[in-house]
Amino acid sequence: MLLDGTDQVASTGADLGLLVGKMNNTSLATSEYASIVNMNLFVALLCACIVIGHLLEESRWMNESITALFIGLCTGVVILLSSGGKNSHLFVFSEDLFFIYLLPPIIFNAGFQVKKKQFFRNFMTIVLFGAVGTAISFTIISYGAINIFKRMNVGSLELGDFLAIGAIFSATDSVCTLQVLNQDETPLLYSLVFGEGVVNDATSVVIFNAVQNFDLTRITTSDAFHLIGNFFYLFITSTVLGAGAGLLSAYVIKKLYFGRHSTDREVAIMILMAYLSYMLAELFYLSGILTVFFCGIVMSHYTWHNVTEKSRVTTKHAFATLSFISELFIFLYVGMDALDIEKWSFVQDSPGKSIGVSSILLGLVLVGRGCFVFPLSFLSNLTKKNPNEKITFRQQVLIWWAGLMRGAVSMALAYNQFTRLGHTQLRGNAIMITSTITVVLFSTVVFGLITKPLVRLLLPPSKGMSRMASSEPTSPKSYVVPLLGNERDPEAEPGQERPVLYPSSLRVLLATPSHTVHYYWRKFDNAFMRPVFGGRGFVPYIPGTPTEQSVHNLIPEEGN
Repeated sequence: MLLDGTDQVASTGADLGLLVGKMNNTSLATSEYASIVNMNLFVALLCACIVIGHLLEESRWMNESITALFIGLCTGVVILLSSGGKNSHLFVFSEDLFFIYLLPPIIFNAGFQVKKKQFFRNFMTIVLFGAVGTAISFTIISYGAINIFKRMNVGSLELGDFLAIGAIFSATDSVCTLQVLNQDETPLLYSLVFGEGVVNDATSVVIFNAVQNFDLTRITTSDAFHLIGNFFYLFITSTVLGAGAGLLSAYVIKKLYFGRHSTDREVAIMILMAYLSYMLAELFYLSGILTVFFCGIVMSHYTWHNVTEKSRVTTKHAFATLSFISELFIFLYVGMDALDIEKWSFVQDSPGKSIGVSSILLGLVLVGRGCFVFPLSFLSNLTKKNPNEKITFRQQVLIWWAGLMRGAVSMALAYNQFTRLGHTQLRGNAIMITSTITVVLFSTVVFGLITKPLVRLLLPPSKGMSRMASSEPTSPKSYVVPLLGNERDPEAEPGQERPVLYPSSLRVLLATPSHTVHYYWRKFDNAFMRPVFGGRGFVPYIPGTPTEQSVHNLIPEEGN
């Protein structure tokens, strides 16, 4: 009888275990099904953004980013109502999702497509705006936050939080810049604002990390010099890593002739090498943004010319497509996450204070950017002898305005500082998160809507901006033309048969430094770099490609 009772207890325990296992499996299956439903909805929303963006293509006000924001907001409202006010988004905001998967293709494609001559012609101005300007903006925003928010009794915020606010709102939105500015219509404005944005993001992240790591109660002069040295170390090493990855991909593709067997391997090695450079930068605590940006520039200068013509067309459109989808994903999610009920519930008893904090932050952003754009533009103009290369007051106004937009980088840094795994239980932290969301939405929608009409108003297409258009070709087929020519500068503006300037003295070099330095760089590039790494005019001979066939057609047949 005792044995039977033991068997019965064992049998009952086994049944309970089986029941619990089935319940767990059912729960897991339900969770997986919910994730699949969420993914289907999100992909459908991305498709809707593309269709509506196409229909609004000719609009002088709307663009894909603002369309995605509005669709995200509307979707968030629907989810909020259907869930009884408990949820408003399909996914929880993840810094890893943003920094590791979404941001790299956007920044890489921007470097890959950038007009290099225009970018490097204004490189010192870009670094001046991106590094010194960000430091000025950080100082003004932090100082204002310390003096104003302490009086408002926002919450239990410490000195590190106020300095983090300065770093968060000093970070411009490079992604939105790509949407509201056109590289072909306003090349100078685009190169300055977007180039500044890339350096600015790196500088903001350096300052943000320094705020989190340094002992802010005892800041010494050596700490300040250490911070400056850390920035230069980060800038130089990140740039070298990105350029090195680009050169390595160019050398490998040029030597191994992937194109004679498969164009897929060429495309794959370019994508993977670009992503590897970003992940290596993150691994060594460098700036992945700077690294992948300069990797894109080097790949477009060398690697892209070493692949077959089919691969050139494929990579150009593949990189642009990945970037486009990532941009839509970011803006769509920011729109949905703006209605996160968990964070807004902390400020529902004092909505006026939340609006006040958001308004003050917007004002500090406006003042902080104005305090460096106009003075630094004046200093930059002092170094330029050519009047056409100087930044006019109208262009300065547009540079100030186009850089006011705050986006996903500010959101990611704010979540890093004021939440834990996307959640917060402190009132002060919740106010800062909701204020960041408000500033991002307002600046992206309002400033973004006005930017295009403002560009048309201050810089009409018929005026001087058209003559500043970069000379670099944009279609893949145009890159097939050999680089070297004896009669004409291949990178001169269309219609300008300008003789190449040969500097004979230091005075000439100082008078027109951008042209002479470019001339010496081309000589070095043609003599040493392109014979090793390939590039335009040094396309490798690949059997079985159109290059071989065209050469074969030039050889007369025997007997003719």
